[in-house]
Amino acid sequence: MPYSPDANTSSKAQLKRPYTLVLYGATSFVGQITARYLAHFLSDQEHRDVRWAIAGRNAEKLEKLHFQLTQEQDAEKAHDTSAANVDIIIANSDNAASLDKMTTQTKVIISTVGPYLKYGESLIKSCVENGTDYVDLTGEAIFIKDMLDKYQDKAQQSGARIVNSCGFDSIPSDLGVYFTQQQSETNFNAPCSTIHMRVKAAKGGLSGGTLASMATIFEESGKNKSRRQQLANPYLLNNDSDAPNVRQDNINKPQYDAEYGHWLAPFIMASINTRIVHRSNQLLSYQYSREFKYDEAMWMQNGVKGQLISYGMSAGIFGFITAMTFKRSREFLSNHVLTKSGDGPSKSDQDNGYFDLRFFGKTANNETIKTKVTGNKDPGYGSTSQMLAQSALCLAQDITKDEVKGGFWTPASAMGNKLLTRLENNAGICFEVVNSDKAD
Repeated sequence: MPYSPDANTSSKAQLKRPYTLVLYGATSFVGQITARYLAHFLSDQEHRDVRWAIAGRNAEKLEKLHFQLTQEQDAEKAHDTSAANVDIIIANSDNAASLDKMTTQTKVIISTVGPYLKYGESLIKSCVENGTDYVDLTGEAIFIKDMLDKYQDKAQQSGARIVNSCGFDSIPSDLGVYFTQQQSETNFNAPCSTIHMRVKAAKGGLSGGTLASMATIFEESGKNKSRRQQLANPYLLNNDSDAPNVRQDNINKPQYDAEYGHWLAPFIMASINTRIVHRSNQLLSYQYSREFKYDEAMWMQNGVKGQLISYGMSAGIFGFITAMTFKRSREFLSNHVLTKSGDGPSKSDQDNGYFDLRFFGKTANNETIKTKVTGNKDPGYGSTSQMLAQSALCLAQDITKDEVKGGFWTPASAMGNKLLTRLENNAGICFEVVNSDKAD
């Protein structure tokens, strides 16, 4: 039976909260993957006292998912108390009271309900007003900008820690840079003034939810010049009064990397990842330096074949972005070509996916360091669900409100090494120094 908590209390901030975390949007495609991962991860002896809930607006779908989680745990012969620790909460983005009832009952909310520009603000508002921590997997930089401008002061007052982009957007990039800078400080006693991230390899698919988020961004930018200007600003998420003005490289067309002997193609997630990395630099008091430069691209091989692939991929990305900018072509693609919302890669594809990102750092004195971040599942879903879940648990269990106070944070600035360790131990993510002079 759905659990409907009582929010009639004189002091929400002082209310003893029964849940460590609540997964909102649990019946979405990535929500179901995250729920299954949490049910498995929290079923052992070490975590059996963690109480959590799945939440959304459709009671029937939630009850079906709850039954499936229970059946899967029984099949794995997990502790029989695990299912009892998972409750159901009915809440709706259109009903502020239902959101408040939910957010006052938990330490942290995981949100998988996108597109966030359309459906995300009401939950952020509730978390901020009730001092509840929050993580999501948004890749929508302009949504983060809107929420930061609107709710930062209130979040600082209430103690709510809001950490966006806790999936493949943008943990591997954000923590990859963070890890590389730590290694540079250890080896050279100086940060890297420049880091290039290159996608060496990746295997995985996009769900309809991800495509819907992209369509929303293109719709916004297509009809609003100010949105296009925001998207072009590499320091969009730096909200200090004196943000850096260093010109950042933007690899938006094929080019040859003579230093490492590879053709490059644009990486479609660079637009969010680079903004998150620059905000981390700000929140870490510019530990990477105020002159720090960072860019991302996809690696193709050397030679004519690599050149052809680079040009072909670049043309495909440009064509897709152009088509998604205009209403008629966007609707045609959404209705007849692209994956529908709620669909995504199969379980086999998730498990057989992977990613391999390389980071090439250079200090102001031309000292160089190479690192890599790898994942053993489909980046957008298999790995994202685990990164999202571990981010929520890290925020709830490992980072006190005295250590990190209320406000809008990034994964690296809020959780740093504690999250890095969790991901290595529990999510199949590896952070390593590459001890080779070769690029790959």
